[in-house]
Amino acid sequence: MRLSKRIPSTPNFEAFQMRRSLLTAPLLALLSLGGCSNATPTIAAAPVPVGPIVPAGVTPASIAMGDSIFNTGACQRCHGLKGVGAQNGPSLVAGPWLHSTGKFEEIAAVITTGVARTALNDQTRRFPMNPRGGPMNLSDDQVNAVAAYVYSISRDRR
Repeated sequence: MRLSKRIPSTPNFEAFQMRRSLLTAPLLALLSLGGCSNATPTIAAAPVPVGPIVPAGVTPASIAMGDSIFNTGACQRCHGLKGVGAQNGPSLVAGPWLHSTGKFEEIAAVITTGVARTALNDQTRRFPMNPRGGPMNLSDDQVNAVAAYVYSISRDRR
């Protein structure tokens, strides 16, 4: 005679099996419904940047460096503190651009090459704009920093 060993049933084990089946049934139903959908998956679009597009190389650090150079160096002598204009240089925050259209690259080019006295569009100005800040002899990085600062203070002029 063969004896089979039977595991006695306990109320805790039966309750566990019941809870497991109650929890897995809805999960299996949801998973099976997901495969029945005819909808094509959509990919979320990247968020659209808000605000003006800033040229490459114009950073808060470069603007701060340019502010320091502009407002303590030869730039402010002609263009006034904060670029508001003075007797020998036009405002960089109001009025029309005289030697560029206000693009960052053009501002950097004007700072690099300067504006000869004979090329000044406003002949009431007595002095030329010396290349690279004249006696300051700005490096390329400093020119770009001053251009970043001028670009930042002139954005309402577009």
